[in-house]
Amino acid sequence: MAKAKIRTYFLCRNCGSMQPKWMGKCPECGAWDALDEMTKATADPHRPRALGGAAHALHPDHASEVLTLGEIPPLEVPRITTTLDEFDRVLGGGFVPGSAILLGGEPGIGKSTLLLQALAALARQGHEVLYVTSEESAQQTQLRAQRLGAGQSPLKVLAETNLEKISAQIQKLRPVLVVIDSVQMIYQPSNPGAPGSVSQLRDCCTELVYLAKAGGSAVCMVGHVTKEGMLAGPKLIEHIVDTVLYFEGDSHHDHRIVRCAKNRFGTTLELGLFRMTGEGLEGISDSANLLLETHEVAKPAGSVITAALQGSRVLLVEVQALTVEAGLGNAKRKVSGADAARVAMIIAVLEKRGGLRLVDKDVFVNVVGGIRLGDPSADAAIALAIASAHMNRGLASNTIVLGELGLLGEFRAIAQLPQRLTEAQRLGFLTAVVPAHRIKALPKVPGLQIAACKNIDEAIQLLG
Repeated sequence: MAKAKIRTYFLCRNCGSMQPKWMGKCPECGAWDALDEMTKATADPHRPRALGGAAHALHPDHASEVLTLGEIPPLEVPRITTTLDEFDRVLGGGFVPGSAILLGGEPGIGKSTLLLQALAALARQGHEVLYVTSEESAQQTQLRAQRLGAGQSPLKVLAETNLEKISAQIQKLRPVLVVIDSVQMIYQPSNPGAPGSVSQLRDCCTELVYLAKAGGSAVCMVGHVTKEGMLAGPKLIEHIVDTVLYFEGDSHHDHRIVRCAKNRFGTTLELGLFRMTGEGLEGISDSANLLLETHEVAKPAGSVITAALQGSRVLLVEVQALTVEAGLGNAKRKVSGADAARVAMIIAVLEKRGGLRLVDKDVFVNVVGGIRLGDPSADAAIALAIASAHMNRGLASNTIVLGELGLLGEFRAIAQLPQRLTEAQRLGFLTAVVPAHRIKALPKVPGLQIAACKNIDEAIQLLG
């Protein structure tokens, strides 16, 4: 049971206005000695009042019982699907009623556009949805909706920053999905902190999560990010929500990526791919060739293509490298789109195991397309790109390189190699450089020649 708190305020007998403290003269109507002290018992907002109700709603017969895992009945989770297939893919099939989602991304990346398109699609399906804008006016939201072709959508819009008024509208409308854009701008009147402060973020987010659990409405909150790309505010916000999404992209490229960092109702391995157009975001179903330039002709020295695994999807990516004579001082190592520490390790392996002298060279590595490679399977491609640039010798045309590089210079096996090779063959590649380990267990891919390498020395010999 929530602990009761006593709230004191002063009510004017003349005009009915409420004041937080007693004053001899009412500031609203000017009446003297008209403020009467009033008390009101309120539930503690920091206690999970709604969770008990939500738990009983899911399992009314077993909410307070101790059960073994085998005795717990399976939970059938319904989904609210939109017409944005890529967004539904990341969420695990759609929005779950009563869930809380936190979406973060850099300013101007397209968060509001994505959610406005999703809400408009749900509204056209006949669902009751609500878009709460705390950073823009209703007229500005209408202008954006018109650019997206949803100006006449039955989507309901509320321009408000007061959480109590927002909660009252949610309880009145009972929408299936509510979007709060953004949670950093709303405030709880009982909290003296400024909007966006740690205490306000904690209280507002907690109240919205309790409201979602009690009323059954899915609540999606938009959050700001820091300079490091992490969600701003206390980590508590990420802990209390059910799903955490990151909307990533480069303003200089038209593609966008929705990545899932946490999902209590699905996997975190999926990601959604979009292309930004003048009419909004379009889903990209064929993702393998998204970041790849033409590869029918031989690439110049320093260019190597690899297949990166993003969730369950394969992205073919071009890795470029450049080595030049270093000037005075230490040699520079500049990396874009990959882990700089891992590239430094690869350079050390090339010097020690590959026999390349790079200590007096400036080395630049770039992953084309603005995507960041965190997959170790790109080690071999980065190493061959650096070696190719240093030796001024390129790979044969239509060649893809896959493999993880060890400190001893050996090529190590990678996950889901057959899936990567199948995508490479589908896009017209003829040769694949892969680790020799467990090559006999690798199924043959028609039309794709396999070049198995045990270490970096053998791979360097393939440079023409």
